[in-house]
Amino acid sequence: MNKTVRYQLMAMMFMQFFVWGAWYGQMSKYLFTQLDATGDQVGNAYTAFSLAMLIAPFFVGMIADRYFAAQKVLGVLNLLGAAILFYVTQIQDADTFFWVMLGYCLSFAPCISLTSSIAMRQMSNPEENFPAIRVMGTIAWIVVTNIVGFMNVGDNVMIFQIAMVSAVVLGLFSFTLPDTPPTATGKATFGQILGTDSFVLFKSRSFVIFFLSSIAICIPLSFYYAMANPSLTDSGMTYVENKMSLGQASEVVFMLLIPLAFRKLGIKWMLAAGLIAWIVRFVLFGYGDGGSGEWMLYIAILLHGVCFDFFFVTGQIYTDMKAGANIKAQAQGLITLATYGIGMGIGSKLAGIVTEMYTVNGVKDWTSIWMVPAAIAGVVLVLFLLLFNDKKAEAAVATGEVVV
Repeated sequence: MNKTVRYQLMAMMFMQFFVWGAWYGQMSKYLFTQLDATGDQVGNAYTAFSLAMLIAPFFVGMIADRYFAAQKVLGVLNLLGAAILFYVTQIQDADTFFWVMLGYCLSFAPCISLTSSIAMRQMSNPEENFPAIRVMGTIAWIVVTNIVGFMNVGDNVMIFQIAMVSAVVLGLFSFTLPDTPPTATGKATFGQILGTDSFVLFKSRSFVIFFLSSIAICIPLSFYYAMANPSLTDSGMTYVENKMSLGQASEVVFMLLIPLAFRKLGIKWMLAAGLIAWIVRFVLFGYGDGGSGEWMLYIAILLHGVCFDFFFVTGQIYTDMKAGANIKAQAQGLITLATYGIGMGIGSKLAGIVTEMYTVNGVKDWTSIWMVPAAIAGVVLVLFLLLFNDKKAEAAVATGEVVV
């Protein structure tokens, strides 16, 4: 991969996550303060993203694998998303907001797997090269959340306006990306249109365990994305968006450590480390506060690097290892469906319900709220350690067949 292509892919990843980071973590605060939403309505808004993940990635992944160049699909989707975001900025009702946000997410959701697929298709060794590209998405998240924080617009409609303008820029830029033509040939079957080619991965018992664990751990992940910002705000912490960006800063560090961790820990223990970190951070969120216990909140925020990189980014690489050449985009769509679709869909709805359950006279019992995802993550960890054992994949890493 030459330097020009590398820089293009880095810019692509930066802009895609800039769009996402502008609104995603702040949406709950916006809904609570500007649209007077209930906890359940906030949960529903985040569920819109997950519903889109259930519908879009397989179909678009199949298109990118078989019919159209992936970079062109990415460009069209971002331009469409920008148009819908303009309408999002006009909504004043929390229930209406859900439906419009669902429309936007249908255009945005496929872009997550598409950017990964485009990047990996340009690499001869994704395990070694992908982390340096993907880390630009994390840097983008840091940049945009700090912009939002310093401008003090986390509860303002400007978060969607920033995303809208950024989506236009990325949409146009996408047409200049390296050509990523379809790889599969022949007439598509109905099953291929639904993305069922990637279901061949379920022949591996360990992949099934990984897939189910990915779904389960995204239930507590949803609590973090939907409720961390208002929880930290209620704790008395100031400049919440800026301080939360420290989590993405740690993500940069651990992203770059992935190749070393692959060699030292192997796939199973990298994934397990991510699960353990989730449990610890939720406990710290539950018992920390913006006063004498603020150090607990800082540690919880900084654990994001281990939580996200060691489970989700490692999971993307593991999925790419297991996929055949003709289904790589669909395979990334499959794991995206498991995480951001099924898991976060359940988690987003549950986060809203739990938050509403532990809200009395407008006051939220954040300690009780955070113990729920901590318990879920604990169960996932135990089951994963007992059942996951992909000796073939571990051997490939250990022998250098998979270079990291």
